[in-house]
Amino acid sequence: MKVLGVSGSPIKNSNSDRALQAVLDAIGLESEFIKLSDYTVGPCNACLGCVTTNRCVIKDDGNTLCDKVKEADVLVVSGFTPYSTLDSRTKAFMERLYPLRHNNGYLAGKLGAAVITSCVTAPSEMLPPAAQLGANAIHYFMMEEGMNFVGSLLVHGNVPCVKCGNGDVCQMSGFKMLYGAEATVDSVGIHAFENQLEIIQQAKDLGKKLRESLVF
Repeated sequence: MKVLGVSGSPIKNSNSDRALQAVLDAIGLESEFIKLSDYTVGPCNACLGCVTTNRCVIKDDGNTLCDKVKEADVLVVSGFTPYSTLDSRTKAFMERLYPLRHNNGYLAGKLGAAVITSCVTAPSEMLPPAAQLGANAIHYFMMEEGMNFVGSLLVHGNVPCVKCGNGDVCQMSGFKMLYGAEATVDSVGIHAFENQLEIIQQAKDLGKKLRESLVF
């Protein structure tokens, strides 16, 4: 049995990466961790050039990723939510798995799960449900491909303003939008995956559930 984890975060050792790795570790099987920023993968061109061959005609790393996914029994996808939707790398990655769909349904029956890092992980009347929207994008992709979706992990992340240098004074600061007009970088602090004990347990539970769902 092979487990594949794919992170759409371009930040080195990000919350998204570490949360994904925690899920992979909890599965307890051979796994491979892929960071999409290490690959060149653009969006699908909707040309249908893959219909008869199950191979993409775009000359980038799309087919390499398709091969890795095709060989895996479990696919765990980790993304984040800029502008309250799934990030573009992760979305492009899912689009580019389209060649595996035609005629053979190579993704059907595989186990899948989502890891989403977002500044908005809980429902709010003032803000869009960013984390759930990101998780839904992955969930529905897997559902449409006939995969068995096992669950989602929602991790509390950070707005870019935490390290841009202007987070305390910028009129467009994400801190002000999320935490109020008086919020500052110091008052809000950094949200690290390791400090979210309940989320860590949920990551372990998700990994265990994936392991238990496998048929050996």
